[in-house]
Amino acid sequence: MILKEIGMRIGCIGFGNMAQAIVQGLIKQEKIDPSMISVCAAHYDRCQQNAKKYGVQAYESSLEVIQNSDWILLAVKPYQISAVLEPIKEELVSKVVVSIAAGVYFEDYEKMLVSGTHHISSIPNTPVMIGKGIFVSESKNSLDENEVKVFEEVFGSLGLVEWIETSHLSIAGTIAGCAPAYTAMYLEALGDAGVKHGLTRAQAYRLAAQMIEGTGSLYLAQGQHPAQMKDAVCSPGGTTIKGVASLEKNAFRGIVIEAIDSVETD
Repeated sequence: MILKEIGMRIGCIGFGNMAQAIVQGLIKQEKIDPSMISVCAAHYDRCQQNAKKYGVQAYESSLEVIQNSDWILLAVKPYQISAVLEPIKEELVSKVVVSIAAGVYFEDYEKMLVSGTHHISSIPNTPVMIGKGIFVSESKNSLDENEVKVFEEVFGSLGLVEWIETSHLSIAGTIAGCAPAYTAMYLEALGDAGVKHGLTRAQAYRLAAQMIEGTGSLYLAQGQHPAQMKDAVCSPGGTTIKGVASLEKNAFRGIVIEAIDSVETD
């Protein structure tokens, strides 16, 4: 589905890094013409500068964005949502509201929006800008059947749409949203190791990045247990198992789990 063919317009209330990543992804995947995207943010001058990068229309107020949009991407900080919604909630009744604010879910919006407003909460990650992202999406929502289909087709073009029960949204969002930072650190560490042993940094980063992408793609394609994938690379007495043993000695998996725990118990 190409939005410009059905005349659907998207508006962003808030135009920070994540909203820009989504807009960039939609344009890159040719799902929508930039002229059909409207944006606004607290600092209008900065919003204009960012909008210009993608050829989208910047407005000074959220009301103008709503008037020029069919679907509204609510992309402000969680603590700002109530104040942002209060003066515009009546205008949103005829729109579809897609929230990308972590920690604000269906029941919260039922209290803040006018009854009958169609809305869904989703937590994306930055790789959506290249069509390799994730939209962790709350199973409980008020979209109708056709709107769910549109949501899956449009945002599914930016990566995986994973439907999650409300009680598990936090941990799912942590893995999808925070782990790119941990993976970038792993990528950097592999790059440093390559440089230490003579590779150029560009070579080391390319090799490591392709390895990370390929391993993830292999799992998604085959669904093989990660332990089996690991075992398939570990020959008896070989180099890989020696590295695995070193990682285990230094609690590699335990450290990763602890990083996730630190976010979830914060």
